[in-house]
Amino acid sequence: MKRKRRLVQFAFVALTLIGVFVVKGNAELYCPFGGVEAIYNYIHEGNMLCSLGVSNFYVLGAVLLTALLLRRAFCGYACPIGAISEWLQAGAKRIGVRPVRVPYKLDRALALLKYVVLALILYFTWSAAELEFRRADPCYALISRHGEDITYWAYVVSGAIVLLSLFIVMPFCRWLCPMAAVMHPLSRFGLTRVRRNGDACINCGLCAKVCPTGIKVDEVKEVTAARCLSCLNCVEVCPREKEGALTWGPPKAFGRPWPQAALIGILLLSLAAAVGAAYAFPLPSYRAVAAGRGDAPAKTETLYLKVNGLACRGNASLFTYFVERDDEYAIPGYVSLEAWPGPGYVPVRITYDPSQTNTQAIQEAITEPYFDGESWRPSPFSIEGYDPLGLEENSSSDAPEG
Repeated sequence: MKRKRRLVQFAFVALTLIGVFVVKGNAELYCPFGGVEAIYNYIHEGNMLCSLGVSNFYVLGAVLLTALLLRRAFCGYACPIGAISEWLQAGAKRIGVRPVRVPYKLDRALALLKYVVLALILYFTWSAAELEFRRADPCYALISRHGEDITYWAYVVSGAIVLLSLFIVMPFCRWLCPMAAVMHPLSRFGLTRVRRNGDACINCGLCAKVCPTGIKVDEVKEVTAARCLSCLNCVEVCPREKEGALTWGPPKAFGRPWPQAALIGILLLSLAAAVGAAYAFPLPSYRAVAAGRGDAPAKTETLYLKVNGLACRGNASLFTYFVERDDEYAIPGYVSLEAWPGPGYVPVRITYDPSQTNTQAIQEAITEPYFDGESWRPSPFSIEGYDPLGLEENSSSDAPEG
């Protein structure tokens, strides 16, 4: 069982590193905690925080669903930080470093810190509408390409986790991870659980000793603790496993115990479905409505564009500034816009009143310089297929024949 779990962990870590450093992708778009950080602003303003997208919500939904089914299996199988921490501890044991077993009461007290961390992150993030803790985030230290947006604090925190992991199993996941705090209420009522058959159990205590989160498996009939990772270490180490002393699956009313393959399959299917849904149903990550708009027009039309220069939420705010300009290129019939900020040309939908404006006026407003009363402000945006100066046509007509 441990070997299969290690393979799944390795696959997720490898996929993350390849996506970040080889494909040069933005792994933050698939971080479930990003959905937690962004949900307040998205509900109140319709906008995602920089570097995040609605894909964060899909993945967050999948992780919370797995918590209802498998408890914190995401932490035990898919989270790269949890996997690396486990590997470090396992490696330290092989070279003779003896693990420190934290007393149960102290472990439970330290576990409360993750709620403090969650509260602080959400307070400052939602107040500033920015990822305030990003530069000191150990997760971001792994999935970033280590540019200017990361500080030495991220390495200090990461180094502390690495050092502690040599002596303690998964310290960050147990005591500090804010995503663990988010999952806790649902994981507490998770469908699957480890069940102990008292008639077959010989009370050796091995199951409790190998539990990475310090659950006293040998003292309960069913493991319903929210912190259970569904790692199944306890089932694998049980000397009476074949006699059914420890099994894993849903309550008895649902039938027989499940194999570990069912756990892995449900987890992978849920996450794959979330990623697929993000591509199939790409909700806008930035929305804006015309300032001071009165009654809705009797008829509206929508203009679909591909715009370059909308790399993040900050650029999108500037884009709104140009759409809502008040000079000679003002758009009196502008109603609202939706955008999907990102690199290159990205989709934009602009809704307008056709009785007051037209597509040509909208494109001019986006691309023409804006005079702010003191100086001209050139537009950083370009529209795919729109060439107001006819440069492309001229350049092709001036090209030599043959």
